[in-house]
Amino acid sequence: MMRPIIFLLILLTFCSKAGSQQLDTPGLPASKISEIKEFIKGKKYSQELAVFINYKIPSGKYRYFIYNLKRNTVVQKAVVSHGSGSVIPRSESLQFSNVEGSYQTSLGKYEIGESYVGKFGKAYRLIGLDATNSNAMQRAIVLHSYGCVPDKESQNPVCLSLGCPMLSANALNRTAAYIDQSEDPVILYAFY
Repeated sequence: MMRPIIFLLILLTFCSKAGSQQLDTPGLPASKISEIKEFIKGKKYSQELAVFINYKIPSGKYRYFIYNLKRNTVVQKAVVSHGSGSVIPRSESLQFSNVEGSYQTSLGKYEIGESYVGKFGKAYRLIGLDATNSNAMQRAIVLHSYGCVPDKESQNPVCLSLGCPMLSANALNRTAAYIDQSEDPVILYAFY
């Protein structure tokens, strides 16, 4: 009688750990996913997809994630740039700002707005939703591609932007397929 009970307890423990680990993707903490799920609940944002950028990860590595909030899976990961002003000389740390002319990346939640075609090709306007990124429109911070951003991760740092998150052309095309099919605006969450 005791063996089936012990087996059942082990099985339940394993299943609950497996379910919680599904949310925890390397580079994408479950706490950030939960925070966005709570933020979008009952609002007119996509309840299915969100974009996350973890600027703690070195720039040459995958640190841009499109996450399916319903299936709890990463559907795309990519290399993404940060602003040249965010670099602290002789340090691996970054600094962030919401100030015009700082050339720094701004952290926080953004609504991915309308797309347009500009000097970098297709781009998406980013509407800052937090005090840390409320000047995004004024600063012309947009999600776009740039030729110096590689498709694959490496040990080398990626090229720098003037504050925009830049992807490779292939990564932006994949991202566009997800964003453009969404009926509601998708949230982008940049954190450190």
